Amino acid sequence: MSKSKIVIIGTGLVGMSYAYSLVNQGAVEELVLIDINKEKAEGEAMDLNHGLSYAPRKMKIYAGSYHDCKDADIVVITAGVAQKDGETRLDLLNRNAIIMKSVVSNIMASGFDGIILVASNPVDILTYVAWKASGLPSSKVIGSGTALDTARLRFEIAEKINVSVKNIHAYILGEHGDTEFVCWSNAYIGVKPLKEVIDTVPEIEFGEFNDIYLRVKNAAYEIIKRKNSTYYAIGMTLVNITQAILSNENRIIPISVYNDGAYNIENDLYIGLPAILNRNGVKRVVSLKLDQEEDKLLKHSADTLKDLLDTMTF
Repeated sequence: MSKSKIVIIGTGLVGMSYAYSLVNQGAVEELVLIDINKEKAEGEAMDLNHGLSYAPRKMKIYAGSYHDCKDADIVVITAGVAQKDGETRLDLLNRNAIIMKSVVSNIMASGFDGIILVASNPVDILTYVAWKASGLPSSKVIGSGTALDTARLRFEIAEKINVSVKNIHAYILGEHGDTEFVCWSNAYIGVKPLKEVIDTVPEIEFGEFNDIYLRVKNAAYEIIKRKNSTYYAIGMTLVNITQAILSNENRIIPISVYNDGAYNIENDLYIGLPAILNRNGVKRVVSLKLDQEEDKLLKHSADTLKDLLDTMTF
């Protein structure tokens, strides 16, 4: 891989799971950690550096400042605050939006002209805020979107039909949240439509796959109930997005992206859609032919996000 530099804003569990995955996969040459708690960022950098003799490539890892964003290829934002007792979701949204605007303003003040990748939740809303605050083209500001949900979906399908997860091609679209949905009409096992494959397996009914959707949609709640937060899989998901960009792969990934007219929904928002990613960011949004029900679900998800945006005060 050519020379590459990543800056991570926020050294919490998600940020450091991403950093750890980057190191283990040798995905980047230079890694900068920024946190409001400078000592924590320094400690995390020390810890990662101490494992470099077992990493697949030489890397430069250090705690830095916003000035280090200037020549970064990608700045990944994982910073945010948790909900307080008695605080409404809208209050939390507005607080995180203020933080996002501040973070992005500091990034852009460095002279940064790379790609911003947002992982902070609610990711679709905060990616929109980051785009507005940055002044960058929408193609250079993206969120992790439904990439993690899609990974969860593919795992569940693979387990159900006993086929390698690498051969499952299916997407979760819409909001990264309660209104997300499975695009079953474009789900494939290898090169065969999922529904055709199921027809050849007498012991499996397609109706059972609604349980898979529910497990995927509720996965974060179930994990949080057991261990308080989720971070490993999103860390690996962010590496997948990072590699697609740095390696100029033109890979299709469902991310939080600005709808450019590919779908008949509200344009002025970010939402989980399949997009082609390369070194310049989003090459284009992939237009899937949705069935009538999926069209309704996507519109509902977009309307939900737009209603939230319209009520925010950022």
